[in-house]
Amino acid sequence: MAQPRSLHVSVGILGVSGGSLLLLVNSYGSSPQRSFIDHTALGILLLIIAALLCYAGVRRSLSHAQLLSALCLTVSALWCGSGLVYVLVGQGVLQPTDLRSSLVPGFAAFALALLVLGVVAVLVKKVVLALMAIGISLACAHQIAGLSAAGFGQSAAAANYLLVCVVGVYFGCGRLLSTITRGRVEPPGTGLRRSAAAKPEVTLGCSDTVAVGLVMNLLSASVLACPLLGVVPQLSVGHVPWLWTAGVFQLGTCVLCYRAMDALAATFYAFAALLKFAEGYGALLSLYSVLPLSPVPFPAVFSVLFFVLALFSCQKDLLEGLYQLFYVAYCIAIAAQPQGFFQGGTQGVQAAIFIASASMMFITAFNMASAAKIPTGRRHFKALVGRMQSLTLRAQDAQRHTPHLGYSKYADAEVLGHACSVLAAFAITATAGGAAPLSVLVLPWAVVAGGALQLLCGAVAFARGKTLESTAFVLYGMMWTVWGLTRYGGLYGRTRGFNVAVGIVGFMAFNLLVTAAALFLNVAWFACALTFQLILISFLLDALGSLPYGYDIGVSIIFGLVSFYCFLAHIFNGTFQSPQIPLGRPLVRWSGAGLGARSCPHVPARKATSVQQIAEIMKNGGTCGMPTDTVYVLVAACNRPDAVVKAYKAKKQAEDRPMSLWISSIKQLEPVRHLLSPLLLDFMEAAWPSSISMVIPRGPWMDTFGLGDAAKHIGTPQSIAIRNPDCSVATHLISLVGPIAVTSANPTGEADTTHHNQVYAKLGDKVDAVLCDGPSPENIASTVVDCTKIDTGHIGFFRVGLIPKSKVLQIFEDVQRRHRQGQTNQAFELDSPDTESEGATGSSTPATDSLEGS
Repeated sequence: MAQPRSLHVSVGILGVSGGSLLLLVNSYGSSPQRSFIDHTALGILLLIIAALLCYAGVRRSLSHAQLLSALCLTVSALWCGSGLVYVLVGQGVLQPTDLRSSLVPGFAAFALALLVLGVVAVLVKKVVLALMAIGISLACAHQIAGLSAAGFGQSAAAANYLLVCVVGVYFGCGRLLSTITRGRVEPPGTGLRRSAAAKPEVTLGCSDTVAVGLVMNLLSASVLACPLLGVVPQLSVGHVPWLWTAGVFQLGTCVLCYRAMDALAATFYAFAALLKFAEGYGALLSLYSVLPLSPVPFPAVFSVLFFVLALFSCQKDLLEGLYQLFYVAYCIAIAAQPQGFFQGGTQGVQAAIFIASASMMFITAFNMASAAKIPTGRRHFKALVGRMQSLTLRAQDAQRHTPHLGYSKYADAEVLGHACSVLAAFAITATAGGAAPLSVLVLPWAVVAGGALQLLCGAVAFARGKTLESTAFVLYGMMWTVWGLTRYGGLYGRTRGFNVAVGIVGFMAFNLLVTAAALFLNVAWFACALTFQLILISFLLDALGSLPYGYDIGVSIIFGLVSFYCFLAHIFNGTFQSPQIPLGRPLVRWSGAGLGARSCPHVPARKATSVQQIAEIMKNGGTCGMPTDTVYVLVAACNRPDAVVKAYKAKKQAEDRPMSLWISSIKQLEPVRHLLSPLLLDFMEAAWPSSISMVIPRGPWMDTFGLGDAAKHIGTPQSIAIRNPDCSVATHLISLVGPIAVTSANPTGEADTTHHNQVYAKLGDKVDAVLCDGPSPENIASTVVDCTKIDTGHIGFFRVGLIPKSKVLQIFEDVQRRHRQGQTNQAFELDSPDTESEGATGSSTPATDSLEGS
């Protein structure tokens, strides 16, 4: 891991240095009359460097180098926003005289943000990061001065960028020297080892990306507060790059928070991103001299959603919950003023958000980088709930977001998905009246909230293995996007009629399938799908010109209320373990789908107590699903013949697919060692534990394990397959229970089971318990070796699986060589003569023709 870590750190530091060198050259060579580098070229170069820095920041975020990640992503956003402004100027969309009003709000926000990061870096003794952050912060301040007074500040900005370049070169040379000397020579400040004292506490949060999200809040607040303070005349097209850059980076913060299992933070930054896109859309309309209208319903609904989110965010951090209340006030201010983003009340709230975001950013950055912590009220909510006997707080751990199927590393996104449905539903209740459709702030709410964010929720649900939820969110996201762009993008008049109706009928057909599938999930999802079908009917009637008065508003409000109930239920149930807001049981149940009256224990394989619980179930005659070094299997204790028969019948097993025998070590064969040949025992010891199954002759030695009449289900009349798996959980369980009978955990003819949730989904109440270990490490079955004629010096292969044939043959040749040299297995020295062993083994050697043919 050392080399990738060094690579990503170096990409980040050298990326900052490269961008600083570019701006250094431009600042030194520019004059008040002419820029040294063409604006378009400068903007494109900054965008390229910003992309490299974003990559480095995300990679470091995933490996928890938090302060460096925050610096890289912050500088990336700075150069992305300013680069887009330079491109607009170069392409003539903005005039050179507009540079000051366009760049100053963004530079002001990043000057403060980078100064905060620099101060935190000084406090935690990260000298290189401190010098770079403070250097770019001062450069931004001097660029503001240069834009305000012609000819002033350019040389000072260049000097600050020169400092950043020198620090970057020093770091690069230090890393190169450390690599050449293999760490023996390492200049101060260039090491990558983290001291124990400065190691941040491990939490489920994502404080590095949260810090970047706060920077984006700071950026948008600066852009909207500057007109109130008279720094710029008003919102304009030049501010769109900053606002939409903030929105894109906050969507990235949302995804990283989902990956860090922090669903509440992810929801907040998705909400904040939505506001940034709406603000940018409002600023974009100024290009056409249009002031956007902000109808009352959905900003008021948005304030309610923000309030609920802030209330529940207090359970993990009281300060974070109080911070989110500023956005409740912001949404109320938007609802209270017709031209919300352009009026003083809204801009005044943004000025307060600017101060709150700067304070929150300092606290967050300091707590993520320092061993000492600034208190944020993390345990106050828990203490309050502890006094209430009726409420039980859910533990804050990764088990809350255990994936249903698949390989998910994300938290549950249903809270955000249902919230977006609420916003989109109430947004389309607004009417344009006499205004043009584009001037009413419905388009960004329908397309971004209903469309883009629901597509994101669908992707997260798909990664978690939630098939129906993923399908529904993707379908609704596509519908909101298409309908929003068509109906509220000014295209509806030319396409209204048959063309739109055909598309809506297609969506209705797909939603009918979702509605039917929701019958098998729960009442809440069925209600969502059914009421969305009513909305689609209103779209169809409107396209055909036959819409009854008030029908569309009525069904939209009903769908919005159902979605709000689902939003409230998921956020409440994710916070409290009891009581739970009911989502309802499935309206239709299928037998054999794991919906029996009794509960099947699903216990984590990481805990020794769980393995002991499964062992007790098996000792009492139960059948269990178990993880292995390949796929999941269904197992039963050999000394419980009734359980072996039950497992055999659970699979609807074909006669040519018998069960196999598994042991935890060859020492479990001690009672029958005199009945097995020394060469076979040596081969077992050399090859196991592994994903190798050995087919050996059947004989009287099997009676020792207590199989009784159930022995006929294991192997064939001539041979059986035996294996010692290379899986600590499986071997520990077998050690507790004794040898077990094993078959794959799926009905005959179906695909192998690769996740613990699939065991119960495929076998239903025919399995008594499941030992859960997430996705299987391998999707390839074991290698099956024919050892029925091993005493003749030959082995065969029925199936080549995870272990290659060449490796098995090499192991066997090594064992044969030792035997020729007289080296036998010391663990199994035979008490009886060799002839007795050979005779006993030889009497049970014959194998079936079908196995030979295989």
